[in-house]
Amino acid sequence: MFRYEQKYEINSYQYTELRSVLRQMLKADDHADEAGQYMIRSLYFDDMYRSAYYEKMDGIYQRKKYRIRIYGCSDAVIHLECKRKEGAYIFKESCRLTKEEYENILSGDGAFLLEKESQMAKEFYLDMRMNLLKPEVIVDYEREPYVFDAGTVRITFDKNVRACRANQDIFDQEIASYEIYPQDKMILEIKFTGYLPERIRKVFQVRNLTQTSASKYCMCVDRLSEIL
Repeated sequence: MFRYEQKYEINSYQYTELRSVLRQMLKADDHADEAGQYMIRSLYFDDMYRSAYYEKMDGIYQRKKYRIRIYGCSDAVIHLECKRKEGAYIFKESCRLTKEEYENILSGDGAFLLEKESQMAKEFYLDMRMNLLKPEVIVDYEREPYVFDAGTVRITFDKNVRACRANQDIFDQEIASYEIYPQDKMILEIKFTGYLPERIRKVFQVRNLTQTSASKYCMCVDRLSEIL
């Protein structure tokens, strides 16, 4: 099912004030740690023409991108994901991988994906073979998530967004990374299915936040291009 997505770039003052309000209306995600957040690391793939990058930058209405995502640099949960986008709507498909399967993909041996029940996994393999998908960049950040059942609302603060070279070990906590934002800036994301409840919508409406199409993937590709 496609979900609606809104993104905003906010500063630390806006974050502190919004968090205070949202905590009274929503509950913290069950997967969050004692600090109310968790670390996300994603290895993004693109083809030799950087199609996913340029389609985003050019504002192509219908597009997709692939990534392998882990949490807290652990190999306990590894997901191959495809994020599809049509205008302001997103749809995410996910397939569980073992560490051995992840390593096989990196070595170019993805034939096992054809045996998965996931149609997306099969499509990824075909894109690997036909469009020469390869690892492009690693994206790190800390996510502070809140959820609200009505309208399946999910609101997240994505902090300390960092870019890492794609040839590094995603399970290594000490890999070199490069900041995307100053310390006082972050990305606020609002995702919901169907509708956004009025009282939540008003929280953001009265604060007159400026919506952005910021892509963590594209920003990290740009950051590495500046440095390397």
